[in-house]
Amino acid sequence: MTETRRSYRSTSPDSTGELARRIGAGLTPGSTLLLEGPVGAGKTHFARALIQSLLLTPEDVPSPTFTLVQTYDGRDGEIWHADLYRLTSPDEVIELGLEEAFDTAICLVEWPDRLGPLAPPGALTLRFAAEGEAVRRIDAIGPAAWDRVLPKDCPGECDA
Repeated sequence: MTETRRSYRSTSPDSTGELARRIGAGLTPGSTLLLEGPVGAGKTHFARALIQSLLLTPEDVPSPTFTLVQTYDGRDGEIWHADLYRLTSPDEVIELGLEEAFDTAICLVEWPDRLGPLAPPGALTLRFAAEGEAVRRIDAIGPAAWDRVLPKDCPGECDA
C-alpha cells in the first residue's frame, strides 16, 4: 500500500489552528486522526480548532482528559474526540464505543498507542513535537488516500 507523508512546521498556535481547519475541511464520517506526541505538544489545541471548524453551532470544546470521550454534532455527522491517556488496556476502548465510531463518525484520538490492535488501518497519524515555545513540527503519515485531504502548503506562519 502506498503511503502519504507530509511535514509541517508551525510557528504559532494560530497557524496550527489554521492547519487543523484546512485538514478538517476534507474529513468525512469514517475519517480517523490519531494524534501522537508528548504532553504540551499541541494535540488538544489542534483537535479543538478542527472540531470548532466542523460544528453546526459554536460551542466550547474542552479536553476529554477526564471524560475520555466528548462527542459533537458536526455539519456532516457526529465528531468524537477521545483522550486515551488514562486507559491501561485496549479492552477499555471497546467499553467506550470507539470502535463503532471509527466507522460512522469523524474521530480524533489522542494517545492512540492505547488502542493497540484496535487502531483503524486507514487512519491518518499526526505526530506532534515541540521545537520551542510556540514552534511545532507536525508529521502526517497515512494511506495514500489522505493525500487529497492534506494541504500541500502550510497556512500563515507555517512551513510545509
